[in-house]
Amino acid sequence: MQTAIVTGATKGTGKAIALKLLELHYNLVIVGRTAQLLDQLKSEIEETGGRCLTIEADLGLKKAPDEIIRDAVSHFGQIDVLVNNAGMSYSGAITETDMEIWNRVHSVNARAPFFLCKAAIPYLKKSFNPVIINIGSVVGFKGYTHQSAYASSKHALTGFTKVLAKEVQEDGIKVHLISPGGVDTDMAREMRPDIDTEGLIQPDEIAEIVEFLVTRKGRGTIDHFYIRRQSGLAFD
Repeated sequence: MQTAIVTGATKGTGKAIALKLLELHYNLVIVGRTAQLLDQLKSEIEETGGRCLTIEADLGLKKAPDEIIRDAVSHFGQIDVLVNNAGMSYSGAITETDMEIWNRVHSVNARAPFFLCKAAIPYLKKSFNPVIINIGSVVGFKGYTHQSAYASSKHALTGFTKVLAKEVQEDGIKVHLISPGGVDTDMAREMRPDIDTEGLIQPDEIAEIVEFLVTRKGRGTIDHFYIRRQSGLAFD
């Protein structure tokens, strides 16, 4: 049985992805910051007969990526899929953004995925179907007012994902970037309290794309999915 790691797995898009991978019979390593939510999801997974390891971790800490990969391999013996979904939002003018905020946003949104990928590569090389999926954002290639710190972190994620895909191509590791617009999650509502949630993308829609990427066959390479809302409003 294959093993998948999903960060930011306790709610929203991450939870939808984890449950979709459960349907595909993956062992799950779910990573989050809140022990209670991790335990709730673990119970939900195990009630269906799934196998699950919970890891409570702050991805803003430098040691977190290596510890997550180490614990996953120690428990399940392998890694086949890594989904870097966890993210930290921040909305504020550049004049209101200090270095502490900037560093925190970048450590979670860019540094942690980078070093999770690095630590996972030796194990992914051993898999018969190794996949890395980084969950980016429309702000990874667009710019929105008061999102300079967040946007720059997602631009960084976009850039290193493109390079990583080329560097591990010969190892057979498939690397994909999913960049959605507004998704119906707590983060979207925090970033845009005024947003009309009726037109937002649903987390299950992102999970369906993950399902396609981990199950698809063929020689063609898919680098990037950009999913926008039909409404065409700002933050689409």
